Amino acid sequence: MLVGGALLYRDFVCLSATPVCPLAIHQSVGALAGLLLIAGLWTPVAGVLVAGIEAWIALSAPTTAGMPVALAVLGLTLAMIGPGTWSVDALLYGRKYIALPES
Repeated sequence: MLVGGALLYRDFVCLSATPVCPLAIHQSVGALAGLLLIAGLWTPVAGVLVAGIEAWIALSAPTTAGMPVALAVLGLTLAMIGPGTWSVDALLYGRKYIALPES
């Protein structure tokens, strides 16, 4: 939820700026991925999408790359961890548990 909210806030601020943001298409795709992450729908796909878009933004504007790099790492982390208990993915596909083998 935190990553999705940060994506939405940053992307809408950039898109509502008076001079049009040069990365407007990337920002709108990031906002869509943020909505998917907030809802918990297609979490692995949205996480990889966030990581790719944010890496592209970080490489396009290296002077302000701190926030995009952090969001890319968090998006990749969410893609690997998967959806939470209260997500749409968990309701549709069930919660997945990892059973560790006994020693």
